[in-house]
Amino acid sequence: MEEDRARRHRRRMQRKKAVVDAAMARATGDRGVLLVLTGNGKGKSSSAFGMVARALGHGLRAGVAQFIKGRQDTGEEAFFRRQPGVRWEVLGEGFTWETQDLPRDSRTARRGWAVARELLRDPGLALVVLDELTYPLRLGWLSLDTVLADIAARPRHQHVVITGRGAPDALIAAADTVSRVEDVKHAFRAGIRAQPGVDR
Repeated sequence: MEEDRARRHRRRMQRKKAVVDAAMARATGDRGVLLVLTGNGKGKSSSAFGMVARALGHGLRAGVAQFIKGRQDTGEEAFFRRQPGVRWEVLGEGFTWETQDLPRDSRTARRGWAVARELLRDPGLALVVLDELTYPLRLGWLSLDTVLADIAARPRHQHVVITGRGAPDALIAAADTVSRVEDVKHAFRAGIRAQPGVDR
């Protein structure tokens, strides 16, 4: 019985390996990819910052442009600002329910995009994270056509990661990889505030 189970498992794994090997043989292209991390769940920015760590581990340089968030006391910023291979830009002035100033928020987003465009034009950056970019796009503070054109004009080798809820359909269509993070349960709804090292 155990021997039969082991044989069946081996045959399944051999079939799976053949499929994976064939897919890997077909994947021969090399170029920068556009990744979109969206959805209502927690972890989109954390995933993107994990990619920054991965890039640094390969000796590559990265740029981070944070839209919306205006605070500068997050653990990831404190860590990555100390790394010589990272350019970190906080471009927002806080969440929209905090600022409550539509014209100012719109101006801030446009100024922020000018900085993000610099990152996208820098051939020395292998990875650019546009954190929470979906919000100024959804709110109409930035032109989606302009953003997509600037991303398309980046250096061929440069990877771009965009995070935020409610990614527009055109952004999803333009992306090479899209992940939706699902909200199943969150400690905040149970009255637990944001914790250092986990939430900020």
